[in-house]
Parts: sequence; C-alpha cells; structure tokens
Amino acid sequence: MHPVLESAARRRGGVFTVADARRAGYRPDEIRAAVGSGAWHRLRRGIYVPAPVWAAALGDDRARHLLAAVATLTALGAGPVLSHSSAARSHGLVLPRTVDDVVRLTDPDHWRIGRGYRIAAAALPQEDVVDTGPFTVTGVARTLVDCAREWSLVDAVVSIDAAIFEERVRRSDLTDVVLRQSHWLGIGAAARAVGLSDGRAESPLETRGRLAMLEAGLPRPELQVELHGPRGFVARVDAWYADAGVAVEFDGCVKYDEPRGGRTPAEVAREEKRREDRIRDLDVRVVRVVNADLPRLQGPVARLRELLARPLAGPRRFRVVHRAEPGADATGAVA
Repeated sequence: MHPVLESAARRRGGVFTVADARRAGYRPDEIRAAVGSGAWHRLRRGIYVPAPVWAAALGDDRARHLLAAVATLTALGAGPVLSHSSAARSHGLVLPRTVDDVVRLTDPDHWRIGRGYRIAAAALPQEDVVDTGPFTVTGVARTLVDCAREWSLVDAVVSIDAAIFEERVRRSDLTDVVLRQSHWLGIGAAARAVGLSDGRAESPLETRGRLAMLEAGLPRPELQVELHGPRGFVARVDAWYADAGVAVEFDGCVKYDEPRGGRTPAEVAREEKRREDRIRDLDVRVVRVVNADLPRLQGPVARLRELLARPLAGPRRFRVVHRAEPGADATGAVA
C-alpha cells in the first residue's frame, strides 16, 4: 500500500475509504483490482481493510467486531459514539455468550437503525466519553450501566464484578452514572446489578454461584476471606459464613485444564485436596461448587442450609482476616 494510504488506515485501526485511496493516487481500476484480487477486503460500500488485517481478525470476535464498528462510524460520519455491547468489546469487558454482532452506537441528537448497526438517542456528558484515536467510545462505567439496563441481571453482575476486580472501574463511578440516568429505561435493573456486585469475586463462576445462593434465600456471604491457624496463614476461601464457620469454594475447570507453573492436572488436584484438608483441620466446614451445579445449586444449597442451621460451637481454632473490595479506602468503604 502507498504510505499515504497506510497512514490513513492506521488512524482508523486499519480501515480506509475509497476517498483515502483516491487521495493516495489510486485510480478506479486499481481500486477494483485490489478488491477483486482480495488484497483489500470490503467492510461496507466504499470502506475497506487490508487483507492481512482482515485475516488476523477472522479468529478474533472482538477484533472483527471493532473493524465493523470503525467502518460503520466512518460511513456515518461525526456524531455517534461506540456504546453498549460494542463499547464493552472495545474495553475488553466480560460479555454474555448470547450477545449479538450488531454495532451499538449512541448519539445525543437522534436514534436510527441501519444495516448491522443501531443508534440510541441519549445524552453523552463529556465525563462519559473516551477518545481512543480510531473512534470515540463510552467509558467503562457508562458502558457497564448501559449494558446492565439491557442484559440479564446475572450477566450484568458478572461483568461488573470482573471490572471492579480488575480495577477497571470504581463503585462510585458506577453509582454516579446510575444517578445521572435516574429516569432512563431499565435503570432500575442497572441499579440492582450495581448493588449486587462485589469486586472480590475472582471468576464468573464465583459471581453466578453467589447470586444463585442469594436466589435460594441464603444469606449473602463474605468473599475472599483469609483463614489463619495457630501457625499462620492457611488458605483464602472464596466465600465465608462467619457464624457457622462454613467456607464455600468455587471450583472452576481452568486450574485443572490449564495448570500454571508447569504442574500437571493431577498435581493441581492433589494440592487442592491437601489445601482443603488444612482448612478442615481448623474445624471449618467446606462446601464445593462446580460449574455443573449451576444454575440452581440444588445440592450445595441443601448442604449449606443444613450447615448454616448449626453454628460452629466451641472455641475457634482460627482467626479471620477480611479482604476489602478493590477501590475500597483504608476503612473498607468502597470509593
């Protein structure tokens, strides 16, 4: 490609237009030849991407969607910004498996539905918008709240938990956006998602399991509590019920399927068994939850009800160290 055209494409994340090609000196027949040979891939009418960029995006849903988003924004011109699930993809947030490929945009002046895109009409305060270079996108807090107004409660909490855990957003930022949208459609659902979120959850399984426990009528557990025995630190448990001395461990498959540190799955399983034995040696009761228990956790919930009805009696052989949510201040209050 001509350096002038390469420069224009680079500014848009690889996307360029017929007008860009003409300015770089390409004749109409050369443009047709480049498209016909496959050297340029057509995204929309008059909007292209070099074949290597397109090939690299084919196996990457996020990259492919962002190319479509840039092409759509290029075709529409100034005004709309990337938002909702498209902004979530841009920020690398956790998305539901069922999210569609429609490019989502927001414009302060009008709404519109077109081929492969949907524009919502809504206010865009300056603090809600980020300029990435190739495009403008709603910030993480605004994106999460916009998505939570539309997604299922569980999917919204999973995404919010992950964003707080990764310190991508603070709870105060989410609350500010909710308050600014107090009369918007679906804001009640978003407020509930923010209220149920907990940035100490370290995986979607932990979030989904916690919500299933609440749905079953169990108390809200504390998350990521450290247990210390007579000789010091023993383990950090995923969820904790203090009165009953019950730990809940959410046992995902990743640690076994993709073990770290050169360990084999069998070694990981043995280490997990020894770790649980050390926890039980403190007289702590342990309930394990795996993906197969979702969505209702019938077995674990029944066991938890039984254990929570019997508070831990006698002197405790452990002490508990609580962990603050990411973004919390020194007192434990969440910023």
